[in-house]
Amino acid sequence: MREPLVQQAQHGDKAAFKALYDDNVGRVYALALRMLGNRSQAEDVTQEVFISAWKQLAHFRGESKFSTWLYSIATARISDHCRKHKNWHLVGELHEGEFNRGNDPQNHLTLALDQAIQRLPAQARSVFVLYAIEGFGHRQVGEMLEIAEGSSKAQFHRARQLLKEWLKDE
Repeated sequence: MREPLVQQAQHGDKAAFKALYDDNVGRVYALALRMLGNRSQAEDVTQEVFISAWKQLAHFRGESKFSTWLYSIATARISDHCRKHKNWHLVGELHEGEFNRGNDPQNHLTLALDQAIQRLPAQARSVFVLYAIEGFGHRQVGEMLEIAEGSSKAQFHRARQLLKEWLKDE
């Protein structure tokens, strides 16, 4: 069953779509920032996600939550962006000021984790962020990334192992 705001937006109600945007833009931007590690690129991809969502809204059938469907679009746009900019990770600007953490030792660990996440291979990073940070299940992650549930689990395991290795001295 489709959510009321989604139904209204599907019928051309721009105010309803604006409400959907307001409800979801922060999480989409956070996902893009974690995946891309660059504020400007995350902002661009976030815009692309909502433009695509508006154009594809008629195709949303309500078989999943709107946010899950939107994350599918977001992960596709992020993957497209990474393919177009193969060296994106070399110019990532993720640094301590990015998330406004200050000098707290816990913030140092969080920064180290964020930087380590940026080093993960693209597929493992996508799975790790969607599963461990965003809280989606492996089935949902598989649907969003168009991979098998077992592949999601394997990529998550790979990501965890790499992160443990990289962060063991932090």
